[in-house]
Amino acid sequence: MVLSLREASRAFMPYPDVAVAARPTGPLAGLSLAVKDLFDVAGYPTSAGQPLMLARSGLKSAHAPLVQTLLDAGASFVGKTVTDELAFSLQGQNMHFGQPVNAAAPQRLTGGSSSGSASAVAHGLCDFALGSDTGGSIRAPASHCGLYGMRPTHGRISLAGAHPLAPSLDAAGWFTRDLPTFIRVAEVLLGQGARNSRVRLIAPTELWGLLSAEVAEALQPACTRLERVAGPMLRQSVLNHSAEDLSLAFRQTQGWEAWQSNGDFVTRLQPVMEPGVSQRLKWSSTVSRADYDAAQQVRHSLRDHLARLLGDDGVLVMPSMPDVAPRVEDTEADLEAYRAASLRMLCVSGLTGFPQFSLPWARRLESPLGVSLLASAGQDELLMGLARQVEQAG
Repeated sequence: MVLSLREASRAFMPYPDVAVAARPTGPLAGLSLAVKDLFDVAGYPTSAGQPLMLARSGLKSAHAPLVQTLLDAGASFVGKTVTDELAFSLQGQNMHFGQPVNAAAPQRLTGGSSSGSASAVAHGLCDFALGSDTGGSIRAPASHCGLYGMRPTHGRISLAGAHPLAPSLDAAGWFTRDLPTFIRVAEVLLGQGARNSRVRLIAPTELWGLLSAEVAEALQPACTRLERVAGPMLRQSVLNHSAEDLSLAFRQTQGWEAWQSNGDFVTRLQPVMEPGVSQRLKWSSTVSRADYDAAQQVRHSLRDHLARLLGDDGVLVMPSMPDVAPRVEDTEADLEAYRAASLRMLCVSGLTGFPQFSLPWARRLESPLGVSLLASAGQDELLMGLARQVEQAG
């Protein structure tokens, strides 16, 4: 039996097709859309990657507002995509619904939890796909699969009609294979597209210092491209806490909120869960309100500090991830170590709520590797404008 590309990608949930109406005209007419199975789509259930959640879902009677906005803009729906269980993973593995294939590096993981959305776009099965990002679930798959992916300013895009993980960290975003399509979607979801402005490039030495020499070398050509357009990059320390302290504050924030969102479901129903997800939820149940409140103090301190540093023209240039995607056969211990290393880089955008844009401008070991741009709150368009200027410059 020969599988279709859609089947072979393992990107989509195995739901029966249901007609989803979209406007025949609009700014996204002609573009196809896939939706992470965290967002409601009328006529479909929402599983959040968990079978008992699926069993309790029922068919939704209305689209999530974000989905409705895209359909009203003319995008055509092609299916719901696999998500890591309860969106509480960075790996791209789901023991219940399968492991989406990384089209850019099939021997490596896609990254999660927006794994299916990234796989669908990378395979060319849709023009763009919705995902969500709490701890890196857009930025990680974008880097691993060679895609454009942004975690927008927190709260700028509605998450109504989406299953929550950690609401003060959760953000909606999307993937594309090319920048013009990405900006086209941004004009609908953000109300604006790319904005060209002069910027100050800053390389945070703490985050670059977390990389191996080989990874830093692979990212250097992308940095050189940025400097040709925006001028020399200032290399300086930018964090007012250690990467370890920030990672802990992030984990405590995510853990406490994740338990508020999912603890009752886990405690009452005791679902069979992915071991890593189960362990993270078990740890989450131990995070106290005092731990959470202390983490918020760290969080607010970092946000205020970086807001002053960046102003409205500063852009941090940073690695999206510590390396290319892990291999499919890597052990659980290897994956957990990679996740811990990743969170030291990814937590800055999550804690501050600032936008971070991962760009597929590097490769290593014949696999994609992203470089990221991060700016202060509300400067999403600035990041897209800088990326556009760099690509137009060649």
